[in-house]
Amino acid sequence: MEVLQKKLTYQEFRQLEFADDDQNWYELINGEIVKKQSPTLRHQDISANIESALRAFAKQTKSGKMYHAPLDVVLDDNNAYHPDVIFIKKDRFFILDIKEQIVIGAPDLVVEILSKSTAAYDKGIKKEVYEKNGVREYWLVDPRTKTVEVYSYFNQRYSLSGYFEETDKLKSVALEGFEMELADIFEE
Repeated sequence: MEVLQKKLTYQEFRQLEFADDDQNWYELINGEIVKKQSPTLRHQDISANIESALRAFAKQTKSGKMYHAPLDVVLDDNNAYHPDVIFIKKDRFFILDIKEQIVIGAPDLVVEILSKSTAAYDKGIKKEVYEKNGVREYWLVDPRTKTVEVYSYFNQRYSLSGYFEETDKLKSVALEGFEMELADIFEE
């Protein structure tokens, strides 16, 4: 006899309680609770480098806001993720739920920094859900190879709009005018 676990909705997920000393983060992926480990020091360095550049861009252009994990980004009833970095343009601030302090809807940019434990999700189901929900640009940052894959949303599909290596300059399609040297992303 096969026992099927009921898929959770975001509301059910939000009501779960975890131990105060639990160092893990949890995401809701296709209605299932997925445990994530705390980020490594290297991961934090890379995230901070991207965040600094996006925050400076937002301040200079007054075009939007940058946020980082952990922050619930609710894409649909069965998917709530903690992307490493997100950017929301000013004209889409309506997806910011100020009362609940979460994001409900697709950010303009989502950045995921790959690790052994998250790469399969980030390249697979999460990429599919980001695409299905219309995230305009998706970066897969690989600390091991010091590369970034950039997927842009056109005609309701992702296409690889750039593959950047350590000596390249990344240019965003979704955030017009944003550029960043890859060496700056991977700087320690």
